[in-house]
Amino acid sequence: MNGPLRRAGVVVLVLFALLFANLNYVQAYKADDYRTDDHNGRVQTSEYERQRGSIEIGRGVVLAQSFSTPDDQLKYQRKYPKGPEYAGVVGYKPVNLGATGVEKMEDLWLSGDADAQFADRFLSQLTGNRTGGGNVLLTLSPAAQDAAYGQLVNNRIGAPAGAAVALDPKTGALLAAVSFPGYDPNPLSSHDTGAAANTYNQLNGQAGNPLLNHAFSDRYPPGSTFKVIDSATALTNGFQPESDLVGGPDYNPPDTTQVIHNSPGVVCDQHITLKQALTVSCNTAFSRLCVEHLNVDQIKSMSQAFGFEEAPTFDHDPKNYMNVVPSRTGPITDSAGNPDRPGLAQSCIGQSNVAMTPLQGALIAATVANGGTQMRPYLIDRELAADRTTVNYTAAPHQLRQPISGQVAGQLQDMMQSVVQNGTGTKAQIAGFQVGGKTGTAQHGDGTKDHGWFIGFAMKNGEPVVAVAVFLQDAGSGGSSESTRIGGEIMKAVITERGLK
Repeated sequence: MNGPLRRAGVVVLVLFALLFANLNYVQAYKADDYRTDDHNGRVQTSEYERQRGSIEIGRGVVLAQSFSTPDDQLKYQRKYPKGPEYAGVVGYKPVNLGATGVEKMEDLWLSGDADAQFADRFLSQLTGNRTGGGNVLLTLSPAAQDAAYGQLVNNRIGAPAGAAVALDPKTGALLAAVSFPGYDPNPLSSHDTGAAANTYNQLNGQAGNPLLNHAFSDRYPPGSTFKVIDSATALTNGFQPESDLVGGPDYNPPDTTQVIHNSPGVVCDQHITLKQALTVSCNTAFSRLCVEHLNVDQIKSMSQAFGFEEAPTFDHDPKNYMNVVPSRTGPITDSAGNPDRPGLAQSCIGQSNVAMTPLQGALIAATVANGGTQMRPYLIDRELAADRTTVNYTAAPHQLRQPISGQVAGQLQDMMQSVVQNGTGTKAQIAGFQVGGKTGTAQHGDGTKDHGWFIGFAMKNGEPVVAVAVFLQDAGSGGSSESTRIGGEIMKAVITERGLK
């Protein structure tokens, strides 16, 4: 009799233990996930009892704020004063739909539900006075963002979509991030949930995919901007800027009948230095360099060293709420898993399966400008309490990786400056500054217009000031030239704002 009772008692104890474990799992480990779930209507309604904090940038520019709606069931309405210009970064906070961008990344702090705000919530329960949520200050430069947005929207060749990113190479601070076409986030935050859902559905079906952040969340063939990776690989493996390469008008890689040509107007001598090949963007020289002197493993290794294959998530965003996607080189192997030499020839001019985000392009340029050190990109500068007297978080820049040596970085700086001074990037020149860059034209399918790219940096007295990447989708003829001009305008805006002219 005692045996069965003991067994039943053990079973009951095990069940209680499992129940206790599950209770702790739900209340502790999963609490934040349930509290921040986009479909938790009770929590969402409760949030509107408290004024949500603001999202701001320098010079007191407010990007998102909440205002009182006393006649509404929900006491506060979210508003975005700058509309489409910052929508790709700030995102939106709707009533029923899922939040995006900084609104999602900083949701707990903005709503006042972060662990660090427990004392404020406790005091509000005692006093009956609900304090507002915390405020967030971003790193974005008003001048750089204005320049990037204005130039993309009014680009001179009618490109229907694109993106621009600007970084501080020394810290990794994001100075500009524009996705074009943009969208107005204000209708999406409407208390009329049916109207908000209709707006979302309309935007989701529009050409150019305005709800997609083209700067972070999509990747495109980088074209000749990838030759910076090729050059870094060559310089790391014994080549010098003055090393002799074989160029010429065309190159037939082994194992294929497909011939690689130079872009129209590119004059590429049969014998050309590495520096000059980058300056004029000689396809044949770089394809031959990769196939005959480098190899798949070296190119892939250098790409990964710069950040390919790994999403360069922002500091203070461990869950990647900003939805940054990794850039890719593709396998560059044949069906048997062996190195694909025709694929390598195409990959080294930024075609085949190579695909890059504009953020990654800016990181490449920033790394070269910063002496070979790549800093982790970050967007949140500070978290401020509701009364703005207390700072909960302040950004602390730190190194992400060191893909190339200082010597190689110096050589690349000189080579990329030659591109701007004497080659395809002359429209990025800025008087009194050392500007380097690389243009890119990328094919992406029959019957489509080519993409246009520019990645580059500006330096003053040997110190990096700003790095940029500009991408114009389906830009066609002149796309890389227009991207270069826009990149120059963004860098000028940063220089002027900092009083460096």
